[in-house]
Amino acid sequence: MFTHTLRSAEELEQAAGQSWMPVAAEPRPDFQGQLVLQALGGAVSLSEARMTPLRTFRTERMARKTGRDDLLLFCVHLAGAGHLNQRGRVAELGAGSGVLYEARGAWNLTVATNVHSLLLQFPRDVLPLRAVEVNDALARRMEPGAPAMRLLSGYVNQLFHLADGLNDEQRRDAGLAGIDMLTMALRGRTPTVPDDQSAAAVLLGLMRTHIREHLADPRLTVNELARRHHVSVRHTHVLFAHIGVTPAAYIREERLLAARALLSDPRQHARSMSDIGAAVGLGELRTFERAFQRQFGTTPARWRREQQADRAN
Repeated sequence: MFTHTLRSAEELEQAAGQSWMPVAAEPRPDFQGQLVLQALGGAVSLSEARMTPLRTFRTERMARKTGRDDLLLFCVHLAGAGHLNQRGRVAELGAGSGVLYEARGAWNLTVATNVHSLLLQFPRDVLPLRAVEVNDALARRMEPGAPAMRLLSGYVNQLFHLADGLNDEQRRDAGLAGIDMLTMALRGRTPTVPDDQSAAAVLLGLMRTHIREHLADPRLTVNELARRHHVSVRHTHVLFAHIGVTPAAYIREERLLAARALLSDPRQHARSMSDIGAAVGLGELRTFERAFQRQFGTTPARWRREQQADRAN
């Protein structure tokens, strides 16, 4: 357990950079707080924050420069009020509510009162949800009265106080159990696609499954997706609009996430960049490299080298 006593916005920035990720904070002469970090293992950690009113934020520039673009954060507000902005959404936060946000995008967290919160942080790849499902959950208030949220809040609170008494393996397992509870809570959210459009939701699910199963096919386009499912291109766009993305963007993101997973896999270290690109339907090497850099802020080759270096350390 690591404890940071905070007497200024600058000390908060320094502690946040050491504990989870760089943030900016508005200076306030009367600010004070405390940040306590519990490392749970497997890049999962749990922090407790007690602070006076303050605004913290990350700009787009900060998000692009971060070395942890895969970091997700789930905040449980035990006491106090505020709001989180990310991706053009605003989540109003009160006692018992929760919110998910990410390191690779700009965000703005304003607490209007003294606040007590717990922050679960973890790599995106340990959350067993598709990227578009995670994106849909970002900056959405999770209601304190929801049974799954109450269960998750109680568990995270108990875990923070009991983690010191667990051995390393138990801490790691307990952290992953928290991620499982979060997954359950996120899946129990009111779906973006309304219940009275269940047929549309089923069709959308079929399309998403088809995309994931045919990433290597270079003929996988919006037109082909519509043709295979016997609907118009326009209707395909309407379906994907329910999850806040265009079908072309969804196909591209799934291909690039699959490519990143292959580049991170030590069993694939001998495969060429051209072969990796072709395996996800991006057969032209330059196109693959440009798309990867736009999505993740680094080249495929550099990503692979960084993963190899991390494994060596």
